[in-house]
Parts: sequence; structure tokens; C-alpha cells
Amino acid sequence: MAQVTFKNNPVTLLGNEVKVGDKAPDFTVLANDLSPVTLKDSEGKIRLFATVPSLDTGVCDAETRRFNEEAAKLGDDVIVYTVSVDLPFAQKRWCGAAGIDRVVTVSDHKDLSFGKAYGVAIEELRLLARAVFVVDREGIVRYVEYVSETTNHPDYEAAIKAVKELL
Repeated sequence: MAQVTFKNNPVTLLGNEVKVGDKAPDFTVLANDLSPVTLKDSEGKIRLFATVPSLDTGVCDAETRRFNEEAAKLGDDVIVYTVSVDLPFAQKRWCGAAGIDRVVTVSDHKDLSFGKAYGVAIEELRLLARAVFVVDREGIVRYVEYVSETTNHPDYEAAIKAVKELL
């Protein structure tokens, strides 16, 4: 399992570590309108999933804005998701205030379905650890980064490069 800290304190991640070459695990999260979202909903697209603890923190805010900028350059064959345990209403409010129009925010608040399926649910805090997963059109994981310190930024360039290689 990936070793992750939060503010330099070790945390326990629930679920299984996902590795490059794995079939992407399915999940059910909530869209901003409370409708369910699953992996199958984006079948045939290249997907980048960025998990963050909360959109209302500086690093998560900056990360989602950065991926929003990148998503605008990647075209319609790519869907960029930000997954957090923020309530769908809070995500919708945050996106409106931040001008986020290319990243799809989804909430894992209800069941931690994504968090457990991808091994990013932090047991002690009921938040998601920071990670990035790229899934190809066939549902195979092609890039994984579990950010070792949850308050740090991911490797944006490596994640975007992984997406571009699949276009």
C-alpha cells in the first residue's frame, strides 16, 4: 500500500493500491446535482481523476484550477475529474466562484466508494489523500501518482504527459 502522510503525520489508507496496468476499479460518486456517476459513464474517453482532501484548501484549489486550464487544451476525448468528500452543493458553489468549467467535480462523501476502490480514503480523517490516476479508453490505468505528503502538489507535467500519450 502507498505510504502517505498528512501534515507530516502517517495516515492509514483504506482500500487497495491501484497500479499501472490494472483494470480501473468501478465506483459510484455523486455529481453536483446528486445524480450518481460511475466509471462506465465515461467509457470510451480518456479520464484523469485527481483526488483531493477538500476544494476549500489552498493546494486543492490551485490543483483544480491548474487541471481546469490543462483540460481546456486536451479536447473532448478527455474528461478531467476532481474527486473529494466535499458535499456536492459545496463543490457546485466552489466551481461557480472559481470559474471552473472544464473539470468535473464529483463527491465521494456518501460512501467513500472511489476512495476505497482506489486506495485513497484516509481512515483517520475521512478525507481523500491526494493522488492522480489516468485511465485509458479501454478502462486500463495508465498513470498513477499517490502524493506522499497530502499537502503537496502532484506532478502536473507527468500526469498531463500521460494523458497526451493516449490521444
